[in-house]
Amino acid sequence: MDWFISLDSWQQALIATLFTYIMTALGASLVFFFKTISKDVLNLMLGFASGVMIAASFWSLLDPAIEQAEANGDITWLVVSVGFGLGGLFLYIADKTIPHMHFGPNHEEEGIPSHLRRTVLLVFSITLHNIPEGLAVGVAFGGALQALSSPEAGIIAAIPVALGIGIQNFPEGAAVSIPLRQEGLSRWKAFLYGQASGIVEPIAGVIGAILVTRVTMILPYALAFAAGAMIYVVVEELIPEAQQVVTSKRHFAVFGVMLGFIIMMVLDVALS
Repeated sequence: MDWFISLDSWQQALIATLFTYIMTALGASLVFFFKTISKDVLNLMLGFASGVMIAASFWSLLDPAIEQAEANGDITWLVVSVGFGLGGLFLYIADKTIPHMHFGPNHEEEGIPSHLRRTVLLVFSITLHNIPEGLAVGVAFGGALQALSSPEAGIIAAIPVALGIGIQNFPEGAAVSIPLRQEGLSRWKAFLYGQASGIVEPIAGVIGAILVTRVTMILPYALAFAAGAMIYVVVEELIPEAQQVVTSKRHFAVFGVMLGFIIMMVLDVALS
């Protein structure tokens, strides 16, 4: 553990987000064992990812943002509200500009019109929504040096963020690769596309860590920004997709949300 603590914040963020990427790749590798995925199982996976992201948004991001804003002598509610709102606005603008396609039954396209293949648009959709996850991990480790107790305590508090995001990336990776296999791609191509959706997380993580260590006053804004971006993804994409069912078994998504929230809350409270 000492060797990890001795690293620069961006290096810690890189290692942590490489872990979350590997979890995405492991989830995507399930395409080698399954050609199809039950809609109920998919809803459970999407719900689980939603629950983790909702819990992480408060326990790991908004709550520390409030504490840091208070320590800085800022107007707490204003700082957190601005950061949270900008996070949602950032994802909204990205949604409207970057070409991508939703995983819903109608394969609704968003962003600037393009002639990209449908499979590429589907991968872009998940890649776009992995940006706030990488930012959340990067900002958490970047802010460790400014932890109110000690840098070591800050790093320990950041680890559950990486663990939670990594855990939810496993089913998310499967939720990308297996539907791509159903679209007609070979197992290898479906895997490659599925794991590629997680590559953006180390990039976003390093950027987030560098920003908050170079400009320390933006930490509470950055924490709230990552939270707002993640909540936008949950409400705009994950939960609506999990509720698009042909049966009456919507409770699979609900159970997934509850389970994901509990696991992320336990990780954050028990390990912090």
